[in-house]
Amino acid sequence: MGKKIKKEVEPPPKDVFDPLTIESKKAATVVLMLNSPEEEILAKACEAIYKFALKGEENKATLLELGAVEPLTKLLTHEDKVVRRNATMIFGILASNSDVKKLLRELEVMNSVIAQLAPEEEVVIHEFASLCLANMSVEYTGKVQIFEHGGLEPLIRLLSSPDPDVKKNSIECIYNLVQDFQCRTTLQELNAIPPILELLKSEYPIIQLLALKTLGVITCDKESRTMLKDNQGLDQLTKILEAKELNDLHVEALSVIANCLEDMDTMVLMQQTGGLKKLLSFAENSTIPDIQKNAAKAITKAAYDPENRKIFHEQEVEKCLVTLLGSDSEGTKIAASQAISAMSENSSSKDFFNTQGIPQIVQLLRSDNEEVREAAALALANLTTSSPANANAAAEADAIDPLINILSSKRDGAIANAATVLTNMAIQEPLRSVIQSHEVMHALLGPLHSTNTVVQSTAALTVAATACDVEARNELRNCGGLEPLTELLHSKIDEVRRHASWAVMVCASDELTAVELCRLGALDILEEINLSVSRKNKFSEAAYNKLLNHNLSLKYSQTGYLSSSNIITDGFYDYGRINPGTKLLPLKELCLQELNDHRAILLVNSKSDTSPPPSMEDKLSDFGYGRSISSSSSLRRASKEKNTAGFGSPTEEKSEPTSGRNTVLSRGTTKEKGSRKGRGKKEEEKVKEEEEVLAVPKLTEGSPDKEWYPPPDPEFCVYVYEVTKSILPIINIKDQIEALAKYVADKMGGKISKEKLSDFSWELHISELKFQLKSNVIPIGYIKKGIFYHRALLFKALADKIGVGCCLVRGEYSRAWNEVKLLNEARKGIIGRLPPPEEYIVDLMFHPGALLKLRSREADLYRFL
Repeated sequence: MGKKIKKEVEPPPKDVFDPLTIESKKAATVVLMLNSPEEEILAKACEAIYKFALKGEENKATLLELGAVEPLTKLLTHEDKVVRRNATMIFGILASNSDVKKLLRELEVMNSVIAQLAPEEEVVIHEFASLCLANMSVEYTGKVQIFEHGGLEPLIRLLSSPDPDVKKNSIECIYNLVQDFQCRTTLQELNAIPPILELLKSEYPIIQLLALKTLGVITCDKESRTMLKDNQGLDQLTKILEAKELNDLHVEALSVIANCLEDMDTMVLMQQTGGLKKLLSFAENSTIPDIQKNAAKAITKAAYDPENRKIFHEQEVEKCLVTLLGSDSEGTKIAASQAISAMSENSSSKDFFNTQGIPQIVQLLRSDNEEVREAAALALANLTTSSPANANAAAEADAIDPLINILSSKRDGAIANAATVLTNMAIQEPLRSVIQSHEVMHALLGPLHSTNTVVQSTAALTVAATACDVEARNELRNCGGLEPLTELLHSKIDEVRRHASWAVMVCASDELTAVELCRLGALDILEEINLSVSRKNKFSEAAYNKLLNHNLSLKYSQTGYLSSSNIITDGFYDYGRINPGTKLLPLKELCLQELNDHRAILLVNSKSDTSPPPSMEDKLSDFGYGRSISSSSSLRRASKEKNTAGFGSPTEEKSEPTSGRNTVLSRGTTKEKGSRKGRGKKEEEKVKEEEEVLAVPKLTEGSPDKEWYPPPDPEFCVYVYEVTKSILPIINIKDQIEALAKYVADKMGGKISKEKLSDFSWELHISELKFQLKSNVIPIGYIKKGIFYHRALLFKALADKIGVGCCLVRGEYSRAWNEVKLLNEARKGIIGRLPPPEEYIVDLMFHPGALLKLRSREADLYRFL
């Protein structure tokens, strides 16, 4: 045998790197390996990173700090399936970290992740890619990116995946996406309802729950509800409710049914199939609070439709709701109260709750839970609206006290609801008295100061309903409620402004309250509102007119009209016509103004400081402007002097007065020398001294501390006395008017023919009075030569004193006249009915006492004036 020769081993090639096994305990080292060109290393590095990320949030943050995210995003599109799968698995885990999500959105990797949902990819890739999208879809920006990159369609396709994890991740992502309206619309187009309904049959509760939640969102749209009904979705939902073992799904199933019940067709279908009765029975008998609450919410949603309310009433839903009011759950009580609020729109339901429901709701008004009280007040507000019987039932259940307590609640809705109930109750006078006895005006003070416009509106409306009595208005005024009420007139909200105007109109019925409202500026605000076409309303106009009735001087200046119910009182003055928006100065300021050449201001004032009333024998005269009588003896002396020699107007000192009465003497009037013959020198000096003292105005700028009084008008006092004594006793109203007209004409210069009207120098007479009185304000009794508007004012003032109804109307060119209404007994009907009264104009100039029948005002006035 030959010798064996040992075979030599060939050395490895010099250009080949020997295999190296590396064991790394640092994540940073593994992250560096993500940039390796070798698939095996990449796969192992990704696997290690996946296991590291699974251990907790801190590890995810560490990987982000080490810069692992950016190289991983490149591996999502790697050619090697294992590398790609492992990278996808990492992102499924990492995407739950908010900082990682933010970076992924910036790196725009959504296309790469959605590409992993392709049908040819492995189930594992589907699982983690859908998990990544589910995590990304939690935030709005992530939803937008998923939707814009077409992620919705592959997600719907994966709902039919055999893997439960893929289904769960896909439906969770879809649930997050459909919170956006645009996604819901696209979902309908992709026919997603059938695969979602199929998930209800899953053996995994989480998948069923997510499917129900998704259906609860998408069935807010009518089209989706129709698709659900067409795919027998209601049957599946009913079966879930009937299965006691699925009680963890009942709440969400009820939410979907609640949406579906909004459609009339669905309601009818459920009624016909018995589903509606099952639903009500299920809600009434359930012991789970959330189920009862959601059932009540379902009824509430559906009851907004009038046809649905009828069907509910036929199914006796009211009994179910009354039962739910007695639940131990606060949420169920709230939901039941809201359902009753919705059902109360049905009159039959409203009647049912009169005896069964209102007492239980009133009990809820005393709850410690603010939300319960708000819901109960809402139910009571709707039940008592246009229902006096229910308002009485609420009062009998002692609702007034808790309602007034709710007015101090911290919840605006509760306050508004309680105020509405009180308003509904206050419409009835007996209940209004009870409400007022609980100091409701004090309770409304807070709501009137509220910044919530609904609360402001309802509070103002409650004031309008409860301030119908003097005591209530006094309470509102005394507690300071008029100031916030006046402020509400400034509101930019139409309803608030309207209700505030309504309340002001009601409050203005009381003189003291009206005066206070005017002081607070309500009249000016209302005038400004009424000048605006967009802001004014009927109540603002009515409130303004009501306040004007307590300021007749302003009313006559602005409107040129005083009705028979507008009684002229002392202190009334006729400034003349003013334009809307022009401020009328108060009488005191007008009296203190310097003398000017403007139209004289006419004052009506029968008040004086004299102790005894003036008599026919002791006539009031010789008074200085703005000065009261010093003593009754001086009056008598002055009266005796004037009886010796008659005095006319300042322009006709020596002529006899046409009325036979003595007229007023001013400071510049010269006395007849003959009247002082036979008197002693001392007596002459004494009388002269008294005349000079009396001629000094009472109010001077040097005595601001003294109380100011309107200038007295002793001659007008005499007029009032005379007409009261001679004209008031006349029984026939027509005779009264004629007598008063002749009396007024006599005091103002007598009968004047139309031809001599231009020669009637009344302007000079008025100018002399202004000069002698050193004032632009002239008491009406001083005027002895009066034209149309002087006589008309005097007639109205005297007529009001003796109760003769007449109107005062201002015309053009110094014209004014009085209108009266008289019954024509001759035109009495066959069955004894009197015809409506006829209107007449009273002639005070050309034929004093004559009455001109008013047919066409323009034509008649032209002929008359």
